[in-house]
Amino acid sequence: MKGDRIEESSGSVRLLGRKGSNSSGGSNESSRWVDGSEVVDWDEVPPWSKLHDSDGREGYGTTIRRRLVKKPKRVDSFDVEAMEIGGAHGQHTKDMSLWPTLLLAFKTLGVVYGDMGTSPLYVFSDVFSKVPIESDVDVLGALSLVMYTIALIPLAKYVFIVLKANDSGEGGTFALYSLICRYAKVSMLPNRQQADEHISSFKLKLPTPELERALKIKETLERKATLKNILLVLVLLGTSMIIGDGILTPAISVMSAISGLQGQVKGFGTGALVGVSIVVLVALFSIQRFGTSKVGFMFAPVLALWFFSLGSIGLYNIFTYDVTVLRAINPAYVYYFFKNNGKGAWSALGGCVLCITGAEAMFADLGHFSVPAIQIAFTSVVFPCLLLAYMGQAAYLMKNPHSYSRIFYDSVPESLFWPVFVVATLAAMIASQAMISATFSCVKQSMALGCFPRLKIIHTSRKFMGQIYIPVMNWFLMIMCIIVVSIFQSTTDIANAYGIAEVGVMMVSTALVTLVMLLIWQTNLFLALCFPLVFGSVELIYMSAVLSKLFEGGWLPLAFATFFLSVMYTWNYGSVLKYRSEVREKISSDLMLDLGSNLGTLRVPGIGLLYNELVQGIPSIFLQFLLSLPAVHSTIVFVCIKYVPVPVVPQEERFLFRRVCPKDYHMFRCVARYGYKDVRKEDHHAFEQLLIESLEKFLRREAQEAALELEGALTEDTDNVSVKSMDTEQHHPAGNDADELRIPLMQGQNLAGEGTSSTLQEPESSALPLALPSSYMSSSAEDPSLEYELSALREAMESGCTYLLGHGDVRAKKNSFFFKKLVINYFYGFLRKNCRGGTANMKVPHTNIIQVGMTYMV
Repeated sequence: MKGDRIEESSGSVRLLGRKGSNSSGGSNESSRWVDGSEVVDWDEVPPWSKLHDSDGREGYGTTIRRRLVKKPKRVDSFDVEAMEIGGAHGQHTKDMSLWPTLLLAFKTLGVVYGDMGTSPLYVFSDVFSKVPIESDVDVLGALSLVMYTIALIPLAKYVFIVLKANDSGEGGTFALYSLICRYAKVSMLPNRQQADEHISSFKLKLPTPELERALKIKETLERKATLKNILLVLVLLGTSMIIGDGILTPAISVMSAISGLQGQVKGFGTGALVGVSIVVLVALFSIQRFGTSKVGFMFAPVLALWFFSLGSIGLYNIFTYDVTVLRAINPAYVYYFFKNNGKGAWSALGGCVLCITGAEAMFADLGHFSVPAIQIAFTSVVFPCLLLAYMGQAAYLMKNPHSYSRIFYDSVPESLFWPVFVVATLAAMIASQAMISATFSCVKQSMALGCFPRLKIIHTSRKFMGQIYIPVMNWFLMIMCIIVVSIFQSTTDIANAYGIAEVGVMMVSTALVTLVMLLIWQTNLFLALCFPLVFGSVELIYMSAVLSKLFEGGWLPLAFATFFLSVMYTWNYGSVLKYRSEVREKISSDLMLDLGSNLGTLRVPGIGLLYNELVQGIPSIFLQFLLSLPAVHSTIVFVCIKYVPVPVVPQEERFLFRRVCPKDYHMFRCVARYGYKDVRKEDHHAFEQLLIESLEKFLRREAQEAALELEGALTEDTDNVSVKSMDTEQHHPAGNDADELRIPLMQGQNLAGEGTSSTLQEPESSALPLALPSSYMSSSAEDPSLEYELSALREAMESGCTYLLGHGDVRAKKNSFFFKKLVINYFYGFLRKNCRGGTANMKVPHTNIIQVGMTYMV
C-alpha cells in the first residue's frame, strides 16, 4: 500500500516538480513557464476586454470597465504567451453523453446521499419524542412537514438553484467564497496579480452596462474592510459547521443503526449500545488511513440496495396498514398539526429538519461528479424512495402509535429484519465515511486559502487524487465521536445538536448564493431577493426550533463551531498581518543597487532557492541571509507558492518567471500558482532539473525578445523612437522597482492607452510564436551576454541547489491592544509552533537547507 500513497506538504515553502522530467526537448510540452506582470495593484483586466463603439469612440461599456478595473501598466511578451495558453487549454468540462451520466448518477448514491438516505432511521422517533401521537392528524401533519421540507430544501433549493452556483464544477462553502473572490477584491491577503486573470479557469465576466448593480456591490465590498471580514467570518462559520458534522454524523448514524438490536436481542441495553457503537466508530476511523479506493466501488451498490429497501418496505407498509396516509400531500395538515400541538409542534421542527441532513453534500461533493448526475440521482431514486419510506412509517404509526421510539425497525417485516439491519449498518458506515472524507477535503481547501494551520496530508490513491487522509483530523474526529456517544448515550440528544449544525451550513449557503446571484449572475433584483426570503425564512424557522434545545445537546455544535472558527480566523488574521509586515519591510531597489551585483558579499557558484510569500519585491529575510552568511550563491531564485481562487491551475499555466534586478545580479523570481484542489508533490531532483530547464528557456526567450524589439525599433521613425523612449522613462524609471525587467519588452508592439496605462490592441497578431524564426535563434545564440549567463547557470547547477528558509516569529508591537497581543503572541504563536512547517515540508537532505530566524512585528 505504501506504493500507492503520496504525502503532500501543506506548508507554504513547496513547489511542484513533475516526476519523470528530463532535459530533453519533450519537457517543453510537459510544462511551460510564463512571465506575468507583477504590478501591485491587482484590479486589472486583460487588454482585449476594452470595448469600443462602432464609430471608434469609447462606449458606455468601456466607462463601466474602467470603473471596474484598472488597465495593466505594462504588457510583457510572456503575458501574451500566458494568454495564448489560456485560450488553448480550457477548463475540462464535465459534459457527457447519456449513459456515462447515468453511470455517474449511480455512483453518487454511495458518496453524496448516504447521510440523507439514513435519516429515516431516526426522524420520526425524534419528532414524536417531542409531540405525543393523539390522533391521525398528528401523524399526517408530521409526514406533510417532512415531505414538503424535502421538496423545498434539497429539491427546489439545491437541485435546481444552488448546484448552478459552482466554481468551475466545484461546490461547497469555500468554492462559493473562491468564486466571489474572483469577481471582487474581498480576499484578506493582497497577493493577487494581473497575470492570474489569464488562467484559463479564471473566466472573469464583467458586469454589463445595463446592470450596474453588480458593479456597485463589487465596489462596496472592496471599499469596506468590515464587509470583507463579515464575508470571511460567514465562510469560516459554515466550514466550522461542516467539520462539526464530521463529528456528529458518524455518532448519530452508527448509534441509530445499532439501536435496532435493542428490541431484537434480549439484554441489549443502553450500555451495550454505547459499547458496540464505540467499537464500530474506532474501526471506522482506523481504516481511514487505507483510503476508500479499495472498498469505494461497493458504496454505490450498497446504498442502491438501501434505497430499494426503503422504497419497497415503505410501499408494503402503505398498502398493508393505511393507504389513506397519502392525504398528507395536502399541506393543510401542517396547519392542523401546529393548531393541535402549539409550542410542541414548533419544537418538533427540530426533528423534522433531520430529514434533510446531508443536503449540503449534494453541493459540497459536486467536484467528484456533475450537476446532471446529482440531479438525476436525486429526482429519480433518492426523492421517491425517501417519500415512500416516510409514508410507510407514517402508515405503520397510524395503527401502532406507541412504536414511535423504534419506528424504523418495528415497521420492517419480521422476516427481513436481519438483512435490513446489516444493510442499515453498512449504509450508516458509508454515510459516516462520506462525511469524514468531506471534512478532510474541507480542511485541505481551508489550508489552501490560508485559513487553517498547515497539517500533514497523505493521498491514499495515485489514481484518485481527491482521496486524502489527514491523520491529526482523523484522530481528533474519532476522539470527539467517542466522547459524544459516551456522554449523550441517546440519538435524541445527539439529534438536537445535529440539527443546529445542518441548518447553520444551509443558512451560510443561502447567504453566499444570494451574493453570487447579485454580483455574478446579475439576476433580476426581485428574483434574487426571493431566494433568501423563501429559503432563508424556512431555515430561520428551523434554526429557531433547534436552538430551543440549546441546553439539551444543542450547545455541542456551537462549541465545536466556536473552537474551529477561533482557530481558523486567528490563523488567517496572523497570516495576513505577517504578509503585510513583509510587504512593508521589503528591501528597496535603491539598497539593492547600492550593494552592487556582488550584494556586498562574496558570490560563490551555486543556486539558492529562497522561499517566501511575496509576489513582488525582495523579502527582508534576504537581508538576514546576507548578514548571516559569509557568502551567497551566484544565482538566487525567489520562490513564492501562491494559491489563486480557482479549483485547479493547469500545469502549463502554473508558473510565472521573471528577472529581479539588473542582469549582472543573476536574481530571478518564480511564482507557482495552485488552485485550492491542486495536489503538490515533488521529488527535489526532478524539481531542480525542471527549474534549470525553465530558467534556460526564460533566458533564451528574453534574448529573443530583445533581438525582436531591436529590429522593430530600427524600422521606426527616429522621432517616434525618441517619444517612446521618453514615455518609457517616465512610466518605468530605472531603479523604480527591483522587479521590473531591465530590458524593454514588446516596445515594437502597437501600444495605446491614457495616463500611465498601456494596452495591447491585438494580442492574437502580436503574440510571439512558440518557434521563433531561425534568424532570431541564431542572433540569440551569438549573443555573448546570453552565452555568459547560460554558462554561469550551468556552473551554478553543477555546484548544487540550496534551499533558503526563513523561520519567522510573529510578535505584536508593544503599543498594540492587549487582545491583539494575546491573540498574536500566544494563540497564533502556539499554532505556528505546532503546525507543520519549516524543514518538515522539504523532501531534501538537511545539509541542503539553511534556515535564518527573523521576528516580524505586526
